[in-house]
Amino acid sequence: MNPEYFIAKRLVAAKSGKSSISSPIIKIAVWAIAISMAMMVISVATGTGLQQKIRAKLAAFNGHILISNLEDNQSEITATPISTHQSFYPTFTGVSGIHHVQAVATKAGIIRTATDFEGIIFKGVGKEYDWSNIAEYLVAGRMPDVKHNLNAEVLLPQYLADRLKLKPGDRFTTYFMKDNSWKMPNLRVFTVVGIFNSGFQEIDGTFVIGDIRHVQKMNKWRPDEVGAFEVFLDDFSQMEEKGREVYNATGSFLRSRTIADKYAYLFEWVKLFDFNILVIIGIMILVSTIDMVVALLVLILERTRMIGILKAMGASNWSIRKIFLYNAFHLILRGLLLGNGIAIGLLLIQQKTGIIQLDPESYYVNEAPVNLDWLYILLLNVITVGICLLVLVIPSWVITKISPVKAIRFD
Repeated sequence: MNPEYFIAKRLVAAKSGKSSISSPIIKIAVWAIAISMAMMVISVATGTGLQQKIRAKLAAFNGHILISNLEDNQSEITATPISTHQSFYPTFTGVSGIHHVQAVATKAGIIRTATDFEGIIFKGVGKEYDWSNIAEYLVAGRMPDVKHNLNAEVLLPQYLADRLKLKPGDRFTTYFMKDNSWKMPNLRVFTVVGIFNSGFQEIDGTFVIGDIRHVQKMNKWRPDEVGAFEVFLDDFSQMEEKGREVYNATGSFLRSRTIADKYAYLFEWVKLFDFNILVIIGIMILVSTIDMVVALLVLILERTRMIGILKAMGASNWSIRKIFLYNAFHLILRGLLLGNGIAIGLLLIQQKTGIIQLDPESYYVNEAPVNLDWLYILLLNVITVGICLLVLVIPSWVITKISPVKAIRFD
């Protein structure tokens, strides 16, 4: 075992004494590291958690990639049908990393009740629609039955349900305009069987989900004609790459775009979180480093006589510097353990209870989401230790300027 390690331990024990001048400064430095680490872990966990939650919500209601008719020109309303006889439906074999493809169709309409009316987009879904994607957003009732005989069951967003004063079991009338505006609109009476809340005004203020056969009948489409296809990927991080592959794999009369293209403004906003997180990490590491530099300089000043004795006994400058760096490393580890414990404890409480609520109109979620990624936490700890020790090498250089004769006489 390196003898310098035992000297470092003696130093740690000495500075922990009540009579030590540096003890309050050391405690402040340890707590500064702890608080800084806690802030970094919490900012990364909540920042990436919010990013993932927003992306997951958008994908749940839109798929990762949307394939539509080229003539629709990115409109929310599908006017031109697409045949289901495609090489990529119902299984997309031409591109790897795709686990589900589902057909949808949309049509604009107006809900009319005894006292109110609202414009909506009716989103028709088929038998293969994966309801598990939006199951967590169901706040009341159940999902519509679209696998058996055609029925009037629909899923209504909570925003519209509150404005129209509707609840599960209520019925409402919807008018759908025909292509020729002079003709009488199609009238459908739907029954609310479930209410969902996505947190996105673009979805909650517009979309009503029901059976795709209603859209097919109103548009006089054949049973094998739909409005678009929603494609779901195994890995969200590969969306851009898979989006290009899907584009190349579909026909020239079809348009494919990712949800990053459809909701470009949201994804640009989400990207800003990365910059904010990096700024917080930079500031916290700077604070930790400054506190440790101050603590190390005070410790060196307090141990000036000991440094002089060690030099007089033949110890090299670097060996003495390592003693203080061992000491600093010990203090950094104490701070990191304390900070990680505080951060992980608070994050687990938030994850289990959702005690911290957010404004969904501003953040698109009701509570602060948490992403406990242990790899990120490990990297933060390693980076903090590395940067602190690297910077502490500079103040330890003061030791080389201490004269043994003057240091032994130092009081």
